[in-house]
Amino acid sequence: MQAREKFSVTMPPDLATDLRATVEAGEYASTSEAIQDAVRLWQRHRLEHAERLEAIRARIQKSVDDPRPNLTLEQVDSELAALFARAERASNDETSRS
Repeated sequence: MQAREKFSVTMPPDLATDLRATVEAGEYASTSEAIQDAVRLWQRHRLEHAERLEAIRARIQKSVDDPRPNLTLEQVDSELAALFARAERASNDETSRS
């Protein structure tokens, strides 16, 4: 059996009631088991959060490292206007076919 470390946990009454009810319903063998599951979920959440942050940082770095020249505000406006015009035409074409 794996070594164990004992903790004392203080929680609000509503959480304690829910924890006891979950154990009494047979979802867990003990409150310790339920709390261990909650800590595992917390660990997974932290890992997933760290992975999302790393992906965002990588995307930012890729953008910073992009060798293409920066666009001016006028170029951005022009590109967006063209994109919206194409989307509008495609929507109108789809509507006229229906």
